[in-house]
Amino acid sequence: MNEFPLPTGDAKVVAAAPGRGPQQWAGAPGAALDADGTIVLTYRVRGDHDVNVIARSADGVGLTTVGTIEPAALGARMVERAAIVRARAGLWRMYVSCATPNSKHWWVGVLEAAEPEGLAGAPVRPLFTGDGTFGVKDPVVRFDGSRWRAWLCCHPLDVPGAEDRMTTAYATSADGLEWTWHGTVLAGRAGEWDARGARLTSVLPDGRASYDGRASAAENWFERTGVAVPSGDRLAADPAAPVIDVRYLDVLALPGGGTRLYYEARLPDESHELRTELR
Repeated sequence: MNEFPLPTGDAKVVAAAPGRGPQQWAGAPGAALDADGTIVLTYRVRGDHDVNVIARSADGVGLTTVGTIEPAALGARMVERAAIVRARAGLWRMYVSCATPNSKHWWVGVLEAAEPEGLAGAPVRPLFTGDGTFGVKDPVVRFDGSRWRAWLCCHPLDVPGAEDRMTTAYATSADGLEWTWHGTVLAGRAGEWDARGARLTSVLPDGRASYDGRASAAENWFERTGVAVPSGDRLAADPAAPVIDVRYLDVLALPGGGTRLYYEARLPDESHELRTELR
């Protein structure tokens, strides 16, 4: 089995941090291929306020913004990572993370448009809403032409001040709109670097996945990336894989072979920038 394509540091910046210091972030990417082989990329910018950016790229590095989504357009206080999927010719979907106002709760909705350029003006349809005990965000969505699969980051809300805890749940669908929930498939491990939680960020066709983890509440926003492997109907951390100091890694298979990585990297002043590597 080939090694999981993890960042090596031979990267190019595709979106700079919007400012200097903590909470000045560009990252949380989600990438998809268009029919002509160009890349459509979504990412979150957090500075004075949050936006989801939709961009196109011919080479995977230079980005042309084709839309931005403000939280207010979704009825949200903040936005986070989105997943973008080309379902078929004439149908694109963007699964967006939305923060409920005056709450620590998050939910995931979907936007639909004929082309990525139309997503920013599309109405949102709530899909994964959690309940009073947990919130849902940071979706990873895959469509193979017949079956839809989604991995969702779940945050329990039962302990005030401890909402940063996280696990990953799995869901399937025949149409990408009505989903069957299968429960937790990845969680942190007591005493390990991911003890506080595990958030899946990308998945390969063979079932291996990358995920973000943190050891403690103090490491919120300082997550690192590890590798998980199939283990029965769940995923388990691969202890032989390195742990990389990046977060929100997305792995995009390219039509000519190889992969392009997108991820969020922290700078010394705690701002974050969006980087890419070609593997």
